[in-house]
Amino acid sequence: MQRIAVILIGLSFLAGCTGAKDFSSPGLAPIPGSVIYGGQPRTKLTKSPPGSTFPHNFIDMYGQRVEETYMIQPDRSLKIVHREIRPIRFHDR
Repeated sequence: MQRIAVILIGLSFLAGCTGAKDFSSPGLAPIPGSVIYGGQPRTKLTKSPPGSTFPHNFIDMYGQRVEETYMIQPDRSLKIVHREIRPIRFHDR
């Protein structure tokens, strides 16, 4: 009985590990400071394969640290797939 449970858990884990990239969602809306704010970049990322990601960090107009992750689409455009906004903390003495 335990062996069957272990096999089922292992199969469910493997089912979640697919290699397919999700290009269907529209992504997050760009904000000032985003790479694609104001439109897509003029240069195309030709050496990176579609589905690959890269980070971009900046300080927004409210003084918060923004960490974004972009995914390269099949048409070579960029989509924001993750954004995390954190306040900047200064150490008090």
